[in-house]
Amino acid sequence: MKEKIISIINQKGGVGKTTTVINLAAGLSMKSKKILVIDLDPQGNATTGLGLSNTDKSNDTIYSVLNGTKNISDVICKTKFNNLDLIKSNVDLSGLEVETAGDNRRAFILKDQIMAYLNDSGASYDYVLIDCPPSLSLLTIMALVASNSLVVPLQTEFFALEGLTQLMKTIERIKNNLNPELIIRGILLTMYDKRNKLSSQVEKEARQYFQDKVYQTVVPRNVRLSEAPSHGVPVLIYDKNCPGSKSYFSFTEEFLNQEKIMESAA
Repeated sequence: MKEKIISIINQKGGVGKTTTVINLAAGLSMKSKKILVIDLDPQGNATTGLGLSNTDKSNDTIYSVLNGTKNISDVICKTKFNNLDLIKSNVDLSGLEVETAGDNRRAFILKDQIMAYLNDSGASYDYVLIDCPPSLSLLTIMALVASNSLVVPLQTEFFALEGLTQLMKTIERIKNNLNPELIIRGILLTMYDKRNKLSSQVEKEARQYFQDKVYQTVVPRNVRLSEAPSHGVPVLIYDKNCPGSKSYFSFTEEFLNQEKIMESAA
């Protein structure tokens, strides 16, 4: 299957997950890759960050897919960006854990739905990017089960690496029990402040520990990065020359080169 399903994951909030999803999706779509973003966070920030509403009362959301009332093909929205489609989220999603409590295959619902859609519809996406919620909840487990690989944004600040060890344990458990193919594709250092010694300390530790799993690109703290979502556009479009954009353009290049390396190794 040529579609690659990649979750952007970290159970800590505010580490740049949604920013990474939106801008990697935009960067890849500018390179003529066809992208589907699945917003799996009840806060719906990827939805608004790509210019759609997370408060309208429509049922065209990932929640309707996961509770069995809709198929994926019913809920895919076009965004205003070429090659970039989205499945929206809203706050309804936060009730899913309770509603599916009796379903012993609930960890597989997302995977089954994505696979059914990709296999039946002939839809040709190069990448499916899943924006995970900031918790190790059922939704995150569904994303881990459905994914081929993971990108982990890691903010360069105190305690960042401690949080990562917990995530690693969860990933290991999912690999052993539910999804043996799952790999960590890479760790992306975010919110980097070169005036702050702590940033370079965390970078050093991360590179020592995870070695070549850490992307060369680091994403700086950048005002334009935090402004862009309120305008409903990726920073790559909002201000393509700011430091945040430059780093996400370079991350997109690195991500695609990594693809070539992974394919030649396979």
